[in-house]
Parts: sequence; C-alpha cells; structure tokens
Amino acid sequence: MYKKDFFLNTEQAKAAYFDLVLPRRIELKMLKLLRQNKIAKWFSGIGQEAICVGVARTLQQQDYVMSMHRNLGLFTTRKVPLYNLFCQLLGKKDGFSAGRERSFHFGIPEYKIIGMISHLGSMLPVGTGLALAKKLQKEDAVVLGFCGEGATSEGDFHEAMNLAAVWDLPMIFLVENNGYALSTPIREQFRCKALVDKAAGYGMKGIRIDGNNFAEVQQTIQEAREYALKEQKPVFIEAMTFRMRGHEEASGTAYVPDELIEEWSKKDPIDQFKNLLLEEEVLSQDQIDEIELNADDHFQPHLERALKSDPPEFDQQAELDRVWAPVNTSLTKPDKIRSNGSSKTEEGRYIEGVISALHQVFEEDEKTLIIGQDIAEYGGAFKVTKGFLEKYGHDRVRNTPIIESGAVGAAIGLALEGYRPIVEMQFADFISCAFNQIVNNLAKSRYRWSPPLNVTIRAPYGAGVGAGPFHSQSPESWFMQHPGLKIVVPSNVEDAKNLLYAALADPNPVMVFEHKVLYRSIKGNFPVKSVPEEIGKAAVRREGTDFSIITYGMGVHWALEKAEELSKTSKIETEVLDLRSLVPLDYDSIRKTTEKTGRVLLLQEHSEFMGPMSEISAWITENCFSSLDAPVMRCSSLDTPIPTNKILENGYLACNRLSEKLRQLIDY
Repeated sequence: MYKKDFFLNTEQAKAAYFDLVLPRRIELKMLKLLRQNKIAKWFSGIGQEAICVGVARTLQQQDYVMSMHRNLGLFTTRKVPLYNLFCQLLGKKDGFSAGRERSFHFGIPEYKIIGMISHLGSMLPVGTGLALAKKLQKEDAVVLGFCGEGATSEGDFHEAMNLAAVWDLPMIFLVENNGYALSTPIREQFRCKALVDKAAGYGMKGIRIDGNNFAEVQQTIQEAREYALKEQKPVFIEAMTFRMRGHEEASGTAYVPDELIEEWSKKDPIDQFKNLLLEEEVLSQDQIDEIELNADDHFQPHLERALKSDPPEFDQQAELDRVWAPVNTSLTKPDKIRSNGSSKTEEGRYIEGVISALHQVFEEDEKTLIIGQDIAEYGGAFKVTKGFLEKYGHDRVRNTPIIESGAVGAAIGLALEGYRPIVEMQFADFISCAFNQIVNNLAKSRYRWSPPLNVTIRAPYGAGVGAGPFHSQSPESWFMQHPGLKIVVPSNVEDAKNLLYAALADPNPVMVFEHKVLYRSIKGNFPVKSVPEEIGKAAVRREGTDFSIITYGMGVHWALEKAEELSKTSKIETEVLDLRSLVPLDYDSIRKTTEKTGRVLLLQEHSEFMGPMSEISAWITENCFSSLDAPVMRCSSLDTPIPTNKILENGYLACNRLSEKLRQLIDY
C-alpha cells in the first residue's frame, strides 16, 4: 500500500510523476517510429515502468544497476543524455555503442549502468563481481540486477544467487515477473508457488511486491538497500507485473488471453499513480496534463536531432582496433605494474615459474586477486596457490563454489571496477561450463561498449597423465575464433613466468593454458623479476635448414626431441618454432621459417579436425605457397575422445605419429 506521507510536497510529486510518465511517452513515440520502419525492433516496457523508475529514483548514484530489455525508465531517470540514448536506440554513430550493438545491449559505466547480453541471466554473475568490489572497498553502495522470471531457470541466475549468498555480497536480485518468457506462461516455467520461495534455498531474504505499485517499489528498494548495506547480505525481490505488449513488437500477444490483458490494463502503474495523486489532491488534472506535455517537450528535440544524425561509417581499421585495448609498447608496462625488471634468475620447475609470476603481481598491485575452486586453504588442485591465503588473505584469495560461469562473470565485474582478477579453472576441460561468459561477454564487451577488461584465466590442460576424457583435453582452439581474447601457451619454465606475467599486465582478457605434464617434469631458469612483454611473439627454439616444425606447448618438447634424433641419425636439421601465443599469431615468424626451409610440419596435441594448426595451414597455403617445396602437413592426436588407459592414451597422442609424418615430409 502507498503511505500517505510518501510525498512531502507538491514538487516531489511532480518530479515523481514526470519520471514515471517520461519513458511511457517515449515508448509511444518509438512504437510509431517502428511502424514507420525508422527503427528495426522494440522491446516494450509498457505496464512495467514503476519497477525500473522506482529503482532508479531510490538507489544512489554510486549504486550499480544491471539493466534488461524493459528498463528504459532506468536510463531516463538516471538522466542519461537523451540525444545519445536515442542515437543508441536508432543505431546511430553517436549512440553509446556507435552502432555496434542493438537497443538496450549496452552499458554506461559513468552512470553505473551495465548493459545486458541476449543470453538471459548472464549479467547477474557480473553483478556479484561489482558487489564484491564495493564490499572490498568498503563503499556505501549496492548492486541491483534485473532479470525476468524466464531467466530464473538459467544456470547463471543460480550461480550468481549462490555466490552472492556465500560471499555475503550487498546485492539486490530483482525479478520482473511479467507472466511470460516470450510466449511461455509461468505455469510452464516453474512449479514453486512463487519465485520468491527460491530465496530461502540460498539463505537470503526474499520479498514479493506489487510491481505496478510505484510507492511500494520505492519503499521496498529503500528497505532492501539498507538491509544489504547493514547486513552485507543479498536480497531477492519478486516484483509482480505484466507485459502489455509482446516480448518484442513482432511477436505480438496472440498467445495471451484477452481477459488477462483486460485485467492487467486496470492495474496500469501510471494510471494508478495518477489517480492516487488526484484522489489525495496532491496534484490537479491540469498539473498532470502539464507534466505530460513537459515530458513530450523534454525528449522530442533530442529525438528529432537523433533522427537526423549520421549513421556509423565503416572503417575497417577502426573496427579491428576496437577489439583490443592498446598495450603500452614500452615493454607493455602499465602504470600499476612497478617492476623495474632484473637480470637475476632462479632455477625452478614450470609450476614454480607460474607461482613466481603470481607472487610478483600480487606484491606489485594490491588490486590483484584470484578466485576459483579449492584455491584457498587447499592451494588448488595442483597446489599453485598453496600459501597464498596466509600471505595475502581471504579478500584476495577466494574460494568459489563449483561455478565456472559464475566465476568468470564475477571477474568481469571486478575488472570493471579496476581490479586485476585471475580465475583458476581446476582443469581446462571444465572451462566449457564458462563458454558463454568467455566468448559472449568477456570477449565482446570492449568492442560493444565497455572499458578494457583485465581478466586472466588460467587453465591446466593436456593429456599424458592417464586422466581420461574430462581432465585431459586441449580446448585452446575452442576460443581462437572469438575476437577479443588473447591465448598464450607457455612451453618452458621461463615462459611459464614471463607469459603469465605479460597476461596479468595486459589490459585485455587473456587465457593462459598451462600443460599439466610440464608442471613438475621440466626445470629451467626464470627471471626473479619479470617485465611485461608483447603477447604474440613466437620463438625459434632450434635453428634448422631442412624443414620446420611449428608447434606450441607440449609439442615443443616432442619436436625438439625428434629434431635431435634426426640430426644425429640422418644429418637432417630441423627448425622448431614455438608459437607461444595462439592469439595473436606471429605471422611474420611463421612466414620467415616457411620461406627458410620450404617444408613445414604443423604439430599439435589437439585432435586434427579444426585444431589450431588448421588455421595456420590455411594461412601458409594462402600466403606462402610459392615458398613451399612440399605440402603443408599436420601431425595431430586422433579424432577421438581421450582414453584413460595409458596404453590407449599413448596411441591417441600426436607424438605417436610424429616420426611417420616427418618421414612423409622429408621424402616428398
């Protein structure tokens, strides 16, 4: 119910009604533009305005909001510049994504609004990262994440809810239950009596409200904010409302019973609020009419200007440059990395190079933290972070539940707040559970709208230890085709430190694949103090003139062993090129070794079909054909899942076919 003292004076009532009616007036105009083919698509929030406007009027400017399709009132109430907002909705150059994104798929960090992606529920884990950042900084701020009732069936919704509860985060989950997920009614979506019942399962406070009651929304949000800050715990709110139009205009509402539309039309939030103001004699009808005219006058000049504004121009280099943030070319050294470098080295195993890189960055930048499964007290599955908890504390060394997707989403939120998050995947195979967050959220965000995201994902990968098909895969090629990610694969102890350190210094998302077999099987020297180097530079590990083996990771060791054997037995000199980075690729070094020897074998632990070497083979054939004295050949593991039995695994691996492939290349 509305409290009668909700408005202290007439001016406050006018401001509230203006905020509530403005998105409705804009929507009615946008629907006309849609019919005139001046916009391509529209997701209507008519009937739901009380929720987003109530949220925006109640939260503080320092509070983050994770927006969704029907939250136009959030942008207008937070006073986002209307000209740029209309340009965004129209796909114009001066929109917040410069035409690279559609309607509400964008964020405006300076207004603490983080935009959605089409995969529903996927931004909620990002909200947990933002909430953790605010908690660590001891700020008087919360994060509110919107989603519809349909998204509550998504895995990311559950992972975010659970993580927020486990980490005691000041976050509000607000579900706009409007009855339909596109056309699927709630009776076909869930069996609990109310979505708010889910809150108890996560040990958090749950509230169900009338989402069309403007005052109730604001009062509830205020109470939830105060609770989240005081108790440092999340809150779940289910706001009951109704979508008066289709999911988007093209879908229509034929699947909705007429009587249901008629019932909810009587509960229109604007009509309810207007009637209250008139009944309580807070405002007169003339004042109401004047506010509605003022709303039209407020937005129409900006819309008219946007309609006449320029569309984006295609500039190929500008588009490519938008994918990655530039890296400081003076050793790629960002301001927060304070290492002066050192000529001193120490000897250790591959895993100790990884550990040394982590310690260096943890000591240089207090905003570095690591999250993952079992990484705190236990020290991780491979004991990489053993002792980190005691040295750096729980705030920076944080166990997560088993939530690969939620962990990557949280890392995105932390990076948006200036942290340097590292996500440890227990095994690289499990990274598949985070695929959506990595390729659709993390990789694409800067191109779409966001600042650079310094997120590093460490992934122990590879076969050779009899771990079977779910703990032995080489998933690096899964990510190569998705612009926005850098992928490094250290093959030796020095690179184990230097490439990880470079990844941590790079402002862009970097995936570091660390071979499990190499962790404790090889020794070498690594610098006591690394300096960041440019990611994307290959290294010749052995000079040769007769043919080239291009490879990476474990393949480097297979290649070097075979090269030494051929040199001793057949006087054949093999050049071995270690790619070190799969994205970006060092095409100059690939061209140089191809032109030098004229014969190329591409060696990978990955199965042959669509492995990393498929792309390199295509590039060499297209760009170096005249330099070749033989066909480009590939040596790969079998196109089967990885078996567990060691005898079968040895037969599976590419090294088992390396001699045969080399002989084919030599004899051609």
